[in-house]
Amino acid sequence: MSPSTLRTRKVIVVDNSHVARRVGDRIRQARTRIGVTQAALAKGRYTAAYISALERGLAKPSMAALTFLSERLGVSVPDLVAEERPAAGRLEADLLLASGQYTEALDKYDALLESAGEDRRIRGELLRGRAEAMCRLDRGAEAIRPAAEAAELFDAIGAPADAAWARYWLAGAHYLTDNTTEAQGIYLQLLAEERAGLQVAPDFRFRLLTQLGNTEAWDGNPERALTYMEEARSLLGNISLRQRAAFLSALSLQYRLSGDFERSIRAGTESLALYRAAETERDEAVLEMNLALTFVELGSVSKAKSHLRRARVLAERHDDALILAEVTEAEARVALEAGDEGAAAERAQAALDSSDAGGSYLVAVGAHRTLGRIAHRRGDREEADAAFGRAAALLRRHRSRSQLRELLAEWADLRSGWGDVNGANELYAEALGRRSRKA
Repeated sequence: MSPSTLRTRKVIVVDNSHVARRVGDRIRQARTRIGVTQAALAKGRYTAAYISALERGLAKPSMAALTFLSERLGVSVPDLVAEERPAAGRLEADLLLASGQYTEALDKYDALLESAGEDRRIRGELLRGRAEAMCRLDRGAEAIRPAAEAAELFDAIGAPADAAWARYWLAGAHYLTDNTTEAQGIYLQLLAEERAGLQVAPDFRFRLLTQLGNTEAWDGNPERALTYMEEARSLLGNISLRQRAAFLSALSLQYRLSGDFERSIRAGTESLALYRAAETERDEAVLEMNLALTFVELGSVSKAKSHLRRARVLAERHDDALILAEVTEAEARVALEAGDEGAAAERAQAALDSSDAGGSYLVAVGAHRTLGRIAHRRGDREEADAAFGRAAALLRRHRSRSQLRELLAEWADLRSGWGDVNGANELYAEALGRRSRKA
């Protein structure tokens, strides 16, 4: 299996540093008021370094951490998160979003929108939050409308920085729906505006460069992706733990796609440590899964299985069906690499069942591909051809150009090995863009 055949989970750089700074300042004030050190506040569960990161807004507390700290500090969780009482509802939604409780945050934004009235700023902020929550839930198609509406509302009241944030999520929504051309256009326009003097946030250029790297990688251009990522690396500065972790995770994926597995593992391992410190287990689960696939490329099936076991534990702990489906599909690949065709077929079929229940189409693509490889190993040319055909149909339907090219090249190689020269040439031609096929 070549590195170019590996599927990557799409990553969007996410941060709610404004929320983290507000909450961190309240934690510091409450701690100072009762006269305890950071080490004393953290004792028994966290570290002084973690409390310091919270107070400086570099880490975003989970709801569990807030509950623990509120008991130690003798203040309620609402008092820690509230800024101004009229805005408490939105701040609660923002905090849910920042702590990774995306479904709960989305429900809160929806409820607030019902009573938001006609105030354009308030509606714009709620719609932008709703768009971000949907993007984080991989519901890009549904995020396009609220993100676009939020941008229009901010344009109407003359709030260009807020409009830029809304368009950042609009680009993210297009990226998640495989419309990378539109996403890149929006990111590049925002980058040009930022370089021309638009002040959005200290880390806005970093976020845009990272997302441009992600879109280039998704389009099958790892060298161009790494160019953007290296520029972004020079701007890391004083960003949050989670944002640094997300950047390193994306960098790990792009090193893997370029074939530099050693750098991929180094960046991924550093990212894992940061995700654990920031208590973002869902993101940690995705990275564990991607590291497993990198170790497969290096021939270390035992390490791959270890990372996948950890990924499954984390995904099951959060009952995250999307990540569980991806882990199942990765387990099928690893089982096949280990030579266990029976386990690989069972895991691939389970991944297909998950996809049929509402999972990512990429899970189904990977599962069909694994089943096609199993059929090829067993000498069943007809079933192998059918399985690769099903995977290709999905990629054509979703316009995943780079993934389709990789699949077609592998499929063509199989046909060539079977002596089907005409069939192989037909697929090679499509992969090179010399002819098109309808799904």
